[in-house]
Amino acid sequence: MAEFEGVVEALGVALAKRGYSKLTPVQQSVLDPKLNDKDLLVSAQTGSGKTVAFGIAIAPTLLQGADKLPRVKAPLALAVAPTRELALQVKRELEWLYESTSANCASCVGGMDMRTERRALERGAHIVVGTPGRLRDHIERGSLDLSDMRAVILDEADEMLDMGFRDDLEYILGAAPEERRTLMFSATVPRTIANLAKRYQRDAVRVSTKSEEKQHLDIEYRALMVAPNDRENAIVNVLRYFEPQNALVFCSTRATVNHMTSRFANRGFSVVALSGELSQNERSHALQAMRDGRAQICIATDVAARGIDLPNLELVIHADVPKSRESLVHRSGRTGRAGRKGVCALIVPHNQRRRLESLLQRAKITAQWAKPPTIEEIVARDDERLMADSSLSEAANEKEQALAAKLLEEHGAEQIAAAFVRLYRKEQTAPEELLDNAPMERVRGERASRGRDDFANGVWFSMSIGRKQNAEPRWLLPMLCRAGGITKRNIGVIRIEQTETSVEIDPKCVDRFLETLGPDRTVEKNIVINRLDGPPKGGRSAPPRRDGKRKLYGDKKPYEGSKPQCRDTKDIFKKRGPPKKWDKKDRPSKEDREKDAACSKEARKQRPANEEKPRPTSMHKASKTDKLAETKWDPRDSSAKGPGTRARRPKPAGNTGKPKGKGTPKKKSPSKLRRAAAREQLRLKGELPSKASDVSKPGMAPRKRKKDD
Repeated sequence: MAEFEGVVEALGVALAKRGYSKLTPVQQSVLDPKLNDKDLLVSAQTGSGKTVAFGIAIAPTLLQGADKLPRVKAPLALAVAPTRELALQVKRELEWLYESTSANCASCVGGMDMRTERRALERGAHIVVGTPGRLRDHIERGSLDLSDMRAVILDEADEMLDMGFRDDLEYILGAAPEERRTLMFSATVPRTIANLAKRYQRDAVRVSTKSEEKQHLDIEYRALMVAPNDRENAIVNVLRYFEPQNALVFCSTRATVNHMTSRFANRGFSVVALSGELSQNERSHALQAMRDGRAQICIATDVAARGIDLPNLELVIHADVPKSRESLVHRSGRTGRAGRKGVCALIVPHNQRRRLESLLQRAKITAQWAKPPTIEEIVARDDERLMADSSLSEAANEKEQALAAKLLEEHGAEQIAAAFVRLYRKEQTAPEELLDNAPMERVRGERASRGRDDFANGVWFSMSIGRKQNAEPRWLLPMLCRAGGITKRNIGVIRIEQTETSVEIDPKCVDRFLETLGPDRTVEKNIVINRLDGPPKGGRSAPPRRDGKRKLYGDKKPYEGSKPQCRDTKDIFKKRGPPKKWDKKDRPSKEDREKDAACSKEARKQRPANEEKPRPTSMHKASKTDKLAETKWDPRDSSAKGPGTRARRPKPAGNTGKPKGKGTPKKKSPSKLRRAAAREQLRLKGELPSKASDVSKPGMAPRKRKKDD
């Protein structure tokens, strides 16, 4: 039996029983005696055995020198994982690892019966594994007690932060005792994880392996250039070429997962789907079918990119280019685990090549650029597998020998061999014929020019869409690139007319463009593309005539009627005269203006109060303040309005709603009556003339008295 230095004896027995002969680098690094009872921040490559690493790392903390764990009322360790599948997988790993210690493991994940999980916790669980949301629910309901917690493990912590579990993680870590060990494991350690470690870990030790900074040597990366509309056919050929025991195809959306699942099932592949919209039972059954061999291909979203371990997974296909370096690393890490070899194929449309090159450079990965397997290459690979089939080298039993002799008597050896080949190929899915329209490989280090030269002899195509159908270059250009397998640099002038659109294509790409379009020449929205003999005629297209013929704007007849006569501005000046020009000489000087202002000011001071002001002329007008100053009001009379105030319009008293006639006297408002009473009092005191009509308004000449007055 192999001996593992630094591992608890009970766990060493479980490792030997499992078939371990030596530990991985990350497992050996956490067994350093200096790291006992220390908080750890561990990063290592995917598939390097991080689950077993934190299992053997917390064993001394949980056992505390004992061989077996005693019965407990509250859990001793808590492991948090981002997805349900990863949590259940961690639970299975810890069950066989702690089998000899009589440890009870319980799971708390979303989609499962919460009452069953509560009963498992009440029976006494030493280790609890779950997802952040469900663990927080149990803590808030009081079914999960963290008072005796000795160790907390965050597996794939960066993914949990990306999925929006920051609040749940902070709540769980805040509810756990301060005297605990906190271990964080992940394949990558971004800045967010480092900040979380500073906040919730005490003097954490950073543990990393030398292989972390290097490319995963057990994974062979291949970047396959395809046309944008030939992606699914390329995936079919990749699956047929490698014929893996298990394969995992990653897509970016759930809709793409559903579409490809139905497409590959119709092609004869044994396929299952795995996405977030499925229930927990459906996801568990899909993974179990992959482990049992009942399914060959699993089409999934990023929900399967973290921690999922399928022992026989030999091929990972990226149907969509990953969006980040972490996504690329974790997706590809589902293969090449525990020393096994694997292949990672990236399906790259040629218009996304530069994006993938930048992504591979940031991930420090070197990929082999090539084209997808052709039909000839797949057939040759099938023949190799047929010749290497183990059934040809196995010895035949008595029954098989008798049947073989009978077949040789009735049929020749060549006929039997041909029938065997036909039966073998009948079970295989037919490969797809791909369009050989991917651009040539760009030389490394060569930078493509941003501009392009105009086409010398561009080939013109017409499209059955125009301004009448709201045709615009912003969506016509990408549609042509997708449908024709070309880039925007291969498209020249786009001339949109009323009912059709003319497009200029680079002569070097015409054959590839026509081959990609197909014989029907139909693209999206039932748009038909036809090749023109030459460039279209210039100018805008004219509207059709009633008789169906097209009339050009240049063929219009001249206007024969009399045109309206316009008035000449010279005649207007003769009658009215030219406009007067302002001359600066007519304006008085500044000194004269100042003298006039001083004289008028002095005259106003010397003028008596009762003196009537002259009627203002066009050159001088009384201001509003002067008018208010000249008006005398009695401030002691509260009923009278003061200067500068506006009287509110009173409601008419006794209004019957009938219009007033000409002979009906107009009623005075209460404010006017109060003013008349105030004037009468002033008149009695002698401060006003005998009649109010004798007083003129400020700035106005006294009005003439009527005979009636």
